[in-house]
Amino acid sequence: MKAKVYVTLKREVLDPQGDAVRRALGTLGFEGVRDVRIGKLVELDLTGADRSKAEAELPAMCQKLLANPVIEDARFEIID
Repeated sequence: MKAKVYVTLKREVLDPQGDAVRRALGTLGFEGVRDVRIGKLVELDLTGADRSKAEAELPAMCQKLLANPVIEDARFEIID
């Protein structure tokens, strides 16, 4: 079983990297981009096939290591 964890900055946290990408896109002629937020994707290969165990453990993984809960949000999806 695999899981994908998406980590992004909270909306209220400034994203200077995203702003730099937005400006760069504008200089390349892509004027229709209003906002860019940069995040990260973490792919996990989980042993076993116990979906309920994975659903219980993934939030703790995000809270303790994969995301900084002060400034980041995390969501995950489990892929069978």
